Amino acid sequence: MKKVLVTGGAGFIGSNLVDSLINQGYNVSIIDNLSTGSESNLNDKATFYNYDLSKISQKKLLEILEEVEFVFHLAALARVQPSILNPMPYHDANTTSTLNLLNASHKSNVKRFIYSASSSCYGNSDKVPQNESDPINPLSPYGLQKYVGELYCKLYSQIYDLDTVSLRYFNVYGERMSLSGAYCLVTGIFARQMQQGLPLTITNDGNQRRDFTYVGDVVDANLIAAKHKQKLNGEVFNIGNGKNFSINDVADMFGGKKEYGELRTEPFETLADNSKARKILGWKPNGDLSSWINKFKFELGI
Repeated sequence: MKKVLVTGGAGFIGSNLVDSLINQGYNVSIIDNLSTGSESNLNDKATFYNYDLSKISQKKLLEILEEVEFVFHLAALARVQPSILNPMPYHDANTTSTLNLLNASHKSNVKRFIYSASSSCYGNSDKVPQNESDPINPLSPYGLQKYVGELYCKLYSQIYDLDTVSLRYFNVYGERMSLSGAYCLVTGIFARQMQQGLPLTITNDGNQRRDFTYVGDVVDANLIAAKHKQKLNGEVFNIGNGKNFSINDVADMFGGKKEYGELRTEPFETLADNSKARKILGWKPNGDLSSWINKFKFELGI
């Protein structure tokens, strides 16, 4: 039975990935400090280690990584605005943790390191759709830190021959997404507001567009990247649906009353050029935002 490690395995995307890996017969270990993840998301067939990756010793990491073939590094402090308000803990969680894990993975002879990167590295791109070769212009500490993680991955491939790959996610939604708190995405915020009978609060004018990507498609991308037969050597792939919607469109899918308020500095439009992932990895997205929202509303009784 192949052994793998998933960091952030108690989180939204990580727990979905853990379930898929276990269903496919992998021996799964999880590292998560539960700062944003939840114990209720943990799969009881996985081995759970409650550690902060920025503080865990190399000795302990090497212990956990013994005989591990694939490392899926999803642990992070996500979200743009909170990282602007308080950048230091984000640096520890997103940069120091990644370097710590890469170093231990190299020493443990891990077969491949699959890194969860972010489309936030593009910033307010003038070019749509965004392509992996486009200029990098992050607008927040979070976007910068996730990009630094990509560079560390590529460096560890070049210098230490650790095979790495970076997957740039675009606005992930789906089962187990947060419906509250600083890490809540707009789909979760709207769902909570609908449940409470509140108007749907929209930042700026709501015409900003986002590429919403289903969590199941992101899980598939991780699995496909891990199993890819050729070395990937730090390659970067956009993992996005390739279709976007305005925030007003999303509010209309939920069907609630809209309320405009907070002005915020944010990219106007994100849209993934996912042709590289389709061609090299053989990955393709299948999620449909509107259908999922209708199903989600039915399950919540709203």
